[in-house]
Amino acid sequence: MLKEAVALPGLGLTVPVRAAKAKLSALLELVAAGTPVTITSDGKPKAVLRPVEAAPERLGFEPAWDLLESVPTQTEGPFSEELVRADRDGRGW
Repeated sequence: MLKEAVALPGLGLTVPVRAAKAKLSALLELVAAGTPVTITSDGKPKAVLRPVEAAPERLGFEPAWDLLESVPTQTEGPFSEELVRADRDGRGW
């Protein structure tokens, strides 16, 4: 793929920045397949491309519904829209 790339056992590929710039799409395909790529400048490592780890599963709002339903709703006084409008008008927005 890249003449300038050097394969290091257990470490993936090492590629100079100019070659990485010219072949970024191909490098990203290698990284997506699990091969880490170290990008060097003047022979010194500057960055490492590695596959993205799967994000942890996020919790939804299901546990909070009982709490939200127990909060009393406002039936009197100014509504939030009116308060925000008055605040913005006071600031000249």
